[in-house]
Amino acid sequence: MDHHQQHSVSVAGVIIDDQGRALLTQRRDNDHWEAPGGVLERDEDITTGLLREIHEETGLHVEPVTLTGVYKNMTRGIVALVFRCKVVSGHLTETDEARAFRWATADEVSSLASEAFAIRILDAMHYQQGPAIRQHDGIHLLES
Repeated sequence: MDHHQQHSVSVAGVIIDDQGRALLTQRRDNDHWEAPGGVLERDEDITTGLLREIHEETGLHVEPVTLTGVYKNMTRGIVALVFRCKVVSGHLTETDEARAFRWATADEVSSLASEAFAIRILDAMHYQQGPAIRQHDGIHLLES
């Protein structure tokens, strides 16, 4: 085992509207539906990176409400921190990274997003107490 392998840390924001729906973005690079987010820059704190990534992908300014989950992609070595967020200002704007947006119910999330990404959104939508901690292979959830 290589003990020098590095992990990267990503952040994502599950933005919930007044009807309890989550905002999904359709990525330009692979057409997948996901919550907006991306990899933190090395010198960037978690909240700053979260706000930057969401604004870059959606045009929205948000406020993080709570950490709802920690997820590790075992295949790629990426640890994702997912936050439930609410919109503060701004307007949805197509970007270089996002081709489309959709406000989705929990049932719609399950049919639009792959299991590994849907669970992040569903955990945030159904957040009760304490963040979920899960592993996946990039597509499917893995048992702990």
